[in-house]
Amino acid sequence: MRIPSSYTPSDFDTHFKVFHELMSIKVLEILLVASAYDAYILEEDGSLASKIINEYSGLNLSRPPRIIRAPSAAAAIGMLSHNHFDLVITMPHLEDMDSYTLGLTIKRLNPKLPVILLAHTARSLQPVVEERDTSGIDRVFIWSGDADLLLAVVKSVEDRLNVAADTRRAKVRVLLLVEDSPLYTSYLLPLIYKEVVNQIQAVLEESLNEEHRLLKMRARPKILVAETYEDALDLFHQYRQYFFGVISDTRFPKAGRMTEDAGVTLLTLIKQEIPDLPLLLMSTEPHNRDKARSMQVEFLDKNSPNLQSGIHDFFLNFLGFGDFVFRTPDGREVGRASNLRTLEEILPTIPDEPLCYHAVRNRFSNWIMARSEIALATRLREVQVNDFPDVASMRSFIINSLYALRKWRQRGVVAQFKSQTYDPEISDFIKIGNGSLGGKARGLAFASQLLRHAPEFFRKYQNINILVPKTLVITTEGFDAFVKTNNLEFLTKSGFSDEVIARHFIDARLPPWLKKALRVFLRKFKMPLSVRSSSLLEDAHYHPFAGLYKTYMIPNNHPEFSVRLKQLVMAVKLVWASTYFKEPRNFSNSTAFRFRKESMAVIVQQIAGRRRQDYFYPDVSGIAQSRNYYPIGRLKPEDGVASIALGFGQAVSDAESALRFCPRYPKILPQFSKLEDILNNAQRRFYALKMTGSPDALYFERGVNLQARQVDESWDEFPVRFLSSTYVADEQRIRDGDGFQGPRIVTFANILKYDRFPLSRLLVDLLDLGRAGLGCPVEFEFSVNIDDDPTGQGEFFILQMRPMSAGEAHLEVEITKRDIEKAFCYSNQAMGHGKKDHIQDMVYVKPEAFDAGATIQIAQEIAQCNVRLSQAGRECLLIGPGRWGTFDRWLGIPVKWQDISAAGAIIELRNTQLRADPSHGSHFFQKITTRGLPYITITEGEKDIIDWQRIAAFPVVAETPHLRHVRPANPFTIKCDGRSSRCVIYEEE
Repeated sequence: MRIPSSYTPSDFDTHFKVFHELMSIKVLEILLVASAYDAYILEEDGSLASKIINEYSGLNLSRPPRIIRAPSAAAAIGMLSHNHFDLVITMPHLEDMDSYTLGLTIKRLNPKLPVILLAHTARSLQPVVEERDTSGIDRVFIWSGDADLLLAVVKSVEDRLNVAADTRRAKVRVLLLVEDSPLYTSYLLPLIYKEVVNQIQAVLEESLNEEHRLLKMRARPKILVAETYEDALDLFHQYRQYFFGVISDTRFPKAGRMTEDAGVTLLTLIKQEIPDLPLLLMSTEPHNRDKARSMQVEFLDKNSPNLQSGIHDFFLNFLGFGDFVFRTPDGREVGRASNLRTLEEILPTIPDEPLCYHAVRNRFSNWIMARSEIALATRLREVQVNDFPDVASMRSFIINSLYALRKWRQRGVVAQFKSQTYDPEISDFIKIGNGSLGGKARGLAFASQLLRHAPEFFRKYQNINILVPKTLVITTEGFDAFVKTNNLEFLTKSGFSDEVIARHFIDARLPPWLKKALRVFLRKFKMPLSVRSSSLLEDAHYHPFAGLYKTYMIPNNHPEFSVRLKQLVMAVKLVWASTYFKEPRNFSNSTAFRFRKESMAVIVQQIAGRRRQDYFYPDVSGIAQSRNYYPIGRLKPEDGVASIALGFGQAVSDAESALRFCPRYPKILPQFSKLEDILNNAQRRFYALKMTGSPDALYFERGVNLQARQVDESWDEFPVRFLSSTYVADEQRIRDGDGFQGPRIVTFANILKYDRFPLSRLLVDLLDLGRAGLGCPVEFEFSVNIDDDPTGQGEFFILQMRPMSAGEAHLEVEITKRDIEKAFCYSNQAMGHGKKDHIQDMVYVKPEAFDAGATIQIAQEIAQCNVRLSQAGRECLLIGPGRWGTFDRWLGIPVKWQDISAAGAIIELRNTQLRADPSHGSHFFQKITTRGLPYITITEGEKDIIDWQRIAAFPVVAETPHLRHVRPANPFTIKCDGRSSRCVIYEEE
């Protein structure tokens, strides 16, 4: 077999999805047919139902069955005719019908319903004449008063019903017990199940979360019972590739007759086909030990007082249960592993001889299989020792396989943080506490899960590592405990400034359990960190809370651990504090969630980037959206849109000089359509995290410690060179590459034009995947690291995934010719979908008074007007030139969201005074779209219409130097058709 040099998710893809399908047939309803006397004996030590419930709960098994008793055969048949049962257990002493006849009667009613005969003693079984038809009874057991037998009976029935599907779906293993004596079967089967279930419980500490624990239980081996040679051989041939052991009696029926050495014959045949399969021969006759020795199989004397411990030792030493113990030929222990991680750690030091001893016998496969890691165990079984050129190669293969398994099984899983076992190399997504992850973290976890179930991505983009950054989430339990123990609830009242709130949070103490966990995490995690918000409402469907809260970045490289810990704790507290800040509170009060108590989870995440000299930053950051509300030319809205920037994504979110393009058509670049456009719109500076020289407080007081760097001053760093072109002034052209003299211009030509990193194709595929997964238009933030070596592997990080609200898309909107005729406003470039007919106020920037140098003052006047409207509970139509919410005062009105929260529809004007491109992609803009507000662009002098003469005739409510607030007699009708990007506004008649 070819030895794999690396692993992909598909190599370990017996993941949770398939495990959910295991054990699909459950025994939930049991009909017990027993006389009053038999029932009394069964329950003399307590309720039978209570016994089985206790047994299930003691073993952490789910959904114990319900037991209903029928006092007679006739009553049982009547109940079966009207009710559903999964199993019938009948006692032998029934006054109106013997149990064998009852079994036949039940099989005529329902041939697939299992029927078990449960006798108090072997003698109590009625004599069965040779011609008697016993086919109505599937199996006979002897009751000895041990509730373990009830569990074994139920699980044995379930295993027989599920084995075909579960082996096919997930390669679940099979253990065969060959025993014809009801007495020994009733003794051995509970022992075997107890060993299996206890083993699974013992390894549950390695489980990633509660779901993983449950699914490990579901993936346990199936225990099958055969009473004859033919039955055993048939089961072996049917499930041969899934067998992991056989326990067989020596004497049992073969060809219709009791045969003394049937077990010897059976195990000899099985060993010939699978030489390394663990086999155990049992017998009441000690001389059969010699036969077992000659076959090189294990032996147990059934009359031995140590039979139970012998079964236990067989599971421990041959089936991979318990610790993995390495010994030298003289019996000296040289290594012991209790879990996958410790096995990986000790393998480099194990001598060659014991390593080869276990490998030749497939002990590694058996041991891993006993931990329900089916995919890797199967792969190890397929690889033979002689496939390797030497022992060192085999050792390396096993170690790499264990590491790959531990790493890959974390993908798509939110694991509970455990101080004792936390490994930053393996743990991709972990949480502290049992509260909610919050919206942002939930979106990240979902993105990770989507990738886990899309192995085609890893095959298609083999040279790109596509992943979510390593993430630790402090759940809302941490926030709630912090606020409660420090009595900070009073800060939710209005009147406190953001500075006062922040100071109270900084001075408060972290819960001890949380600080202890963060201390353990930080000692092991040495990469730069971002500390981000994840509120309950953030990034959820139609909940526009994204961008309201703070994010802090930490170099995490201070030489003193106490300072590193203090920086992390400070950042967490400040993110929490932003929950109560003015802007989030105001925005929450303007939504339907104003009465809901806000709580905050915190994401502590690896920063996706690389260190370049004294700075740390990603090569590319950006945001991609599956719907483009501003398509041009041949572009369609469903083609999507992306905005990218060199360095951190603040240039994108702050609407600086990020490059906007359609991933399906990356060479169509409106911003770069002409040389002048490139020179004016290209990114001049980028954001990076300073790794040296920062104060211990990391500029927390100003909210961010990223630094803006000039592109021209960073030319010696690979990302800047790779993503830039050169402006050659003498030629009046842009030259791609770095072999020219002139200013450096960030054009992303190597990515968008020459496809040296397949960003566009990857974005298209991920947008399709995200839209299918979320069931709606989606947007996600991302970062890219491109390897300096062209033959190396790049990295693509998904930093955030959330629904991209499409407004009230379910409403039918039709814009008629009559609507356009009576409209004072008509646009061919509008975002949103729906109809509004309740807005009666309009606030607009007076065209005759507009001055681009006065935009800050205009913003202040708008904020004051917004307060009056909000207090009156009124919405308005807001009209003004340029970009609303821009950070560049020369491109539009630099308002914040709380300054225009009363707006029910917004118009951006493009005219000779300001022709800025429409704002799109910022957190500010997302708030508008997720509230379903019509967002309308009017280009004056073209096909759009704005009738200033009619607007000027509306009655004036208030006026400032730059604004006019008007209110006509009737409300406006605003119709916005998202299918055609058209909008009309007219006064109701």
